[in-house]
Amino acid sequence: MSARPIVSLQQVSKRFRNVQALRNVSLEIPSGVICALLGANGAGKSTTIRCLLGLERPDSGICSILGLESQKYSREIRQKIGYVAEKPALYDWMTVEETGWFAAGFYPPGYQAEFTRHVRGFGLNPHQRVSELSKGSRAKVALSLALSHNPRLLILDEPTSGLDPLVRREFLSSMVDVAGQGRTVLLCSHQVHEVERIADLVAILLQGELVCFERLEDLKQQVREFVFTLPMPTAAYPELPGTVLSSTAAGCEHSVMLRNLEEFRLSAWQAAGIPFQVRHPGLEEILLSLLRERRERGETGFVSQFEADVGADSGGEVEQIV
Repeated sequence: MSARPIVSLQQVSKRFRNVQALRNVSLEIPSGVICALLGANGAGKSTTIRCLLGLERPDSGICSILGLESQKYSREIRQKIGYVAEKPALYDWMTVEETGWFAAGFYPPGYQAEFTRHVRGFGLNPHQRVSELSKGSRAKVALSLALSHNPRLLILDEPTSGLDPLVRREFLSSMVDVAGQGRTVLLCSHQVHEVERIADLVAILLQGELVCFERLEDLKQQVREFVFTLPMPTAAYPELPGTVLSSTAAGCEHSVMLRNLEEFRLSAWQAAGIPFQVRHPGLEEILLSLLRERRERGETGFVSQFEADVGADSGGEVEQIV
């Protein structure tokens, strides 16, 4: 693993008129990992990517890729990395093979041969016109173009949006192979349950703020959902044994998302005779709990749509019932 981060944002802020798209975002992504950038529409994901590519100038802070500052070396950066947009710009009148030939003119020798190898690996017909391709096949052409100059970093902005589940899974599985070759993948998506299968790091943006950036396994290991039932809605309960991320109540039943659950303090609940269970929530549930907490604070602009996108029930595992 390189000591220098592949991707770096340092106190990056960006505002569009009355919308604060990014607010003091800082993160560093090392080599050889898949980092999932998650958030609702309008959370700041695409703005982050555009700032990194040098397509947007942040109001403050510094973005860099491969040690190159994005605003100063935007052209060099885009030649060194691979980028797949949500809606890839391809020439419909070209064949798949001609698309690779055209792109090869912008890269060093060997690009065409690598493109052909990737196209065959994806099972694409090199003689088929782009206009005849399904959306999934177009995404594979775009990925082949992005990979054929062997970039150290691959940036994907909602690349599986609108694809059927099987094609999405195949597409994302190919990212594991990319990371296995020592490359870095920055994947922007709202398909949380699918990204969860492949991500090493997770970065969560909520209304332009980075509220979480860490290893996915660490996050899932440290967060628990604590569900308990009180004898009456107004009854008091003992001190919660951990750091509260969010809490909801429905009558006598309370659900609390906790971090750093202190197991030794659960005995106080047992002594009080309060029935409870502790569950391992999935990444979707953790993210939705953060969203709902924002809604409880009156920040409702994006929560409902994101809940509809990811679904409200990912079926976490029950760890303990008392």
